[in-house]
Amino acid sequence: MPPPVKKPPVPAKKDKVPQKAKAPAKRKTAAQKKKEQTTAVYWRIAIAGLLLILLSPFYYGYVLRSFSATWRWILDIGQDTKYRTYKNFNVRIPSGYTIHGIDVSSYQGKINWQKVKAMNDDGVHITFAFIKATEGVLSMDPYFQRNWREAPKAGIICGAYHFFLPHKSGLWQARFFLQTVKVEKGDLPMVVDVEQLYKTSPAKMREQLSSFVTYIENKTGVKPIIYTNISFYQDYLQGYFDDYTLWIAHYYQPVLNISSKTNWQFWQHSDKARINGISQKVDFNIFKGDSTAFHKLLIP
Repeated sequence: MPPPVKKPPVPAKKDKVPQKAKAPAKRKTAAQKKKEQTTAVYWRIAIAGLLLILLSPFYYGYVLRSFSATWRWILDIGQDTKYRTYKNFNVRIPSGYTIHGIDVSSYQGKINWQKVKAMNDDGVHITFAFIKATEGVLSMDPYFQRNWREAPKAGIICGAYHFFLPHKSGLWQARFFLQTVKVEKGDLPMVVDVEQLYKTSPAKMREQLSSFVTYIENKTGVKPIIYTNISFYQDYLQGYFDDYTLWIAHYYQPVLNISSKTNWQFWQHSDKARINGISQKVDFNIFKGDSTAFHKLLIP
């Protein structure tokens, strides 16, 4: 018999190095999944909204307006037109003006003019007052005579104003105004307040206003002041009464945004002032020039 074939020895098994078991994957809770989905939706909405805004012409218009307003503000600061709040008067007052005043009517009730005159906040005090006298062809302000008498006693320089109704005769309104008000040397010129059309055409309004101011000037020898707000002036009066002194209402602004060629001398810059001796809010005004120019304006 042939010799038996020897089988090669089976190598001994090497000990396997134990491997770390992989940690089982953590499953996200339903709340976590919902939060992630909600966040993703919010991001998509935000991105879509931003794209819509950036592509919208309204956005660019807003940006341009904001830039323009900011640039004007920078220019205003450069021109020393600070807009400071005076605590006692409870209003912001444009800087660069030294002569301040108010205008009143029966709305302010019974006024203690001595207290008005005595009020002072860092040099700002009341120098003048425009007082409502009449309206239309029949209505006289019930507090006019008292205010017209008591304000000058307190040392305040006064002017009377008439509230103009364009649908009424300008001539008859002027006659009524002069019958009610007796101006004297040292008073401010008479004022006509025109600020609404009352369903009258602009041309008809200007015709009646022209009759009014012409009659006043012929009878007193002094051109009356025309009071109006800035939009009414620009829409209906600009270019028609340029040789008259203007009193413009334009609220809560550091500068009066009107052409330097405009003959304005008074600016009503706020309707919310608080004045000692007056229970209601009051319109606050400034005079454009210095004391010399102010006294030249008074009735000689």
